[in-house]
Amino acid sequence: MASLKKLAGETIWYGLSNIAAKLLNQILTPIITYILKSPRQVADLGDFSVLYACISFVNVVYTYGLETAYFRFAAGGTDQRKLFQTTFSSILVSTAVLSALLIGFSVPIANFVGLDSHPEYITWCVLFIAVDTLAAIPFAMLRQEGRPRKYAFVRVSGITVNIFCTLFFIAWSPGYVAAHAGSSYAQWYHTNTNAGFLLLPNLAGSVVTFLLLYREWGSYRFGFDKALWRKVIAYSSPMIIVGLGGMVNETIDRIMLRKLLPVDSEHERMAVAIYSNNYKLAIFITLFIQAFRMSAEPFFFSQAADKDAPKTYARVMKWFVITLCSAFLFTSLFLDGWKYFIGPSYRAGLGVVPILLAANVALGIYYNLSVWYKITDKMYLGTIITLIGAAITLVLNFAFIPTYGMYACAWATLAAYGSMMVISYFMGQRYFPVPYNVRKLLAYLAVMLLLFFAEQGVMYLTGIILIRLLAGAGLMLLFILLVINAEKKELQGMPLIGKWIR
Repeated sequence: MASLKKLAGETIWYGLSNIAAKLLNQILTPIITYILKSPRQVADLGDFSVLYACISFVNVVYTYGLETAYFRFAAGGTDQRKLFQTTFSSILVSTAVLSALLIGFSVPIANFVGLDSHPEYITWCVLFIAVDTLAAIPFAMLRQEGRPRKYAFVRVSGITVNIFCTLFFIAWSPGYVAAHAGSSYAQWYHTNTNAGFLLLPNLAGSVVTFLLLYREWGSYRFGFDKALWRKVIAYSSPMIIVGLGGMVNETIDRIMLRKLLPVDSEHERMAVAIYSNNYKLAIFITLFIQAFRMSAEPFFFSQAADKDAPKTYARVMKWFVITLCSAFLFTSLFLDGWKYFIGPSYRAGLGVVPILLAANVALGIYYNLSVWYKITDKMYLGTIITLIGAAITLVLNFAFIPTYGMYACAWATLAAYGSMMVISYFMGQRYFPVPYNVRKLLAYLAVMLLLFFAEQGVMYLTGIILIRLLAGAGLMLLFILLVINAEKKELQGMPLIGKWIR
């Protein structure tokens, strides 16, 4: 129980920091989508979405799994100072080399992603990735040492700078430029697009984040232990394939949507922007998944030697699934309200939101299941699972995007994550058996879907928003009561809420 309390406490802190960061960032979504509403502006936002998808891929190569390796070797008793010196030196050299190469090829890369007239955007992307990468090991140190408060402060500070700069470029600058058309700033402003004005704030936020981590990296001196480095790289290198496969599942659909839709360039870019911004409505699931991952990796490694670890992992899974189901329902049952977080120009894609929510439920369960190949050092099996998911994503998107557009992207994402979840469960039970209560987990998932379809029935019968929202509130309350009834005994033993259940 003590270990679960520790995990819950750290998840709350990481969750609060990510929730604060995401909610602050989420404030930008309605602002941006309400301001950037003309077809050309929507298309610009599509360019930014494609750029961000590319950034996600490159970021995997830059970090090459060193964060996970850091947790693995720190939990194994390796001297943490030596581990930090070695991993940070490695990532510093590789970042410098990769950045020089990508900046050197910025023009052909810009041509590939459809930004022929702005190759400098590729340079900005590379600088953003490089600074973000250098912050990865200091952040891993904070997580390993159980310092979520510092982690939260740094994360939220970086996001705040990002938001301030975005508002400066998108909301304030157009009025200033119109009033000072002859100024040098106005001339520079007119030579750029909204994609660039969304990219620069990300770079500024990353720089501030890295500087705030100075106490973690300030005493660093170059040098590393070759023997330790070889072990770390042997463990982490498969994570490149795992990470790239994961990015195929998470972001390749934006790039393929841009390339495969049988429409003109501007409508392709608009479709990417609409799909990407509707994806953001899955925020409540992605928030918890991200917060859980931040605390779970070091927790799972630290618990691996405990004889009761499998039972602990099973309990974690149960409450994790309950939380995912709650997040799914909280979003899908009140979609009539959440849709106002994006501008009217982007609401044509609302139909993909429940599909993407279900996909993220499967992804969250997969992340929880994946502990088995990390703590048993069978990363190659995790690689195989990820590649299977990536293959499903690529094949389904290639086959169906020309006909079904963004809906093909959403269903392909669900199919990929669902397959990975199922495969990981059966393989994990072979190599590291965990006594998951599968019947109860499936029951919760089934109830989640039944309540969702009940709400869909209400939406079919009436267009009155108030009735829909009241029905959603009733169904949400029903799920909560079902959980309380099913988990009453365990809830009674929990602090704070236990006395209310009694």
